[in-house]
Amino acid sequence: MRRRTRFGLLSGAIGLGIIGTTAMTAEATTYEGGVSFSKVVFNNGKPIVVGTTNEVSVPLTFTVKSTSALAEWEVFAYRGTLGSSDYTLASGETQLSCSKSTSDGVTTRNCKWNISVDPRHMPSGNGGSLVNSDATAWKTAGRGFKTSGSVDTDGLSGTVSLQRYSRLTANASPEPAVKGGKITVTGVVQRADWSAHTYVNYGGRTVYLQFKPAGSDTYTSVKSVTASSTGKLSTTVTADRSGTWRWKYYGNSTTGASTSTGDSVTVG
Repeated sequence: MRRRTRFGLLSGAIGLGIIGTTAMTAEATTYEGGVSFSKVVFNNGKPIVVGTTNEVSVPLTFTVKSTSALAEWEVFAYRGTLGSSDYTLASGETQLSCSKSTSDGVTTRNCKWNISVDPRHMPSGNGGSLVNSDATAWKTAGRGFKTSGSVDTDGLSGTVSLQRYSRLTANASPEPAVKGGKITVTGVVQRADWSAHTYVNYGGRTVYLQFKPAGSDTYTSVKSVTASSTGKLSTTVTADRSGTWRWKYYGNSTTGASTSTGDSVTVG
């Protein structure tokens, strides 16, 4: 079945996967009867992190069981009261693939979707785009559209979240450095501002300075640094060997994790 994505949001916009939680297995509470949803997992149980311009495509898997013939079915996230007027977040088409089996009058479909989230083009609501308050936890639900014309809506126990993309810069100097001298590593931590459609400096964040010795593939955290109120990072380390320096931010409930590109310094 090929259909337009209907990633619905009630009285708000969506979100997917909360930091610190495992993949959701959302069981249904049937509202009308005849259709139930379970095993709902967005993005393999990980947060969905969205920037200011790029469309993000993520997997959604779920199981839907029915005792009535279905024309269509969907899983969506919502905020507020289930049953109020909803609006969609995702855009474009998605391929819906479902394996199907029937036993004792119950048809079971195990489904795989690809959901596209575009921060610039929410089809309706919030002025046509994401806003910063959309970075939060959302309830989930499933809806079955019966061939008879009736609709069955199930409230699910799982929640999902949407997160704002973060990014970091890094610069290590001097290059080259004198053995036993000092290396200064600077940078800036930013995150997406959906309301303004740009990136803004993200102050007060705890960010980790990491080092990878020359010839190694492994980074190790050296120290933690708190960004200034304007998101700027700066610290000094002793130059004892050549290698690459970078910053690592582990994110929070509204903002995704990020890692800067590395800056190599030769020590001689």
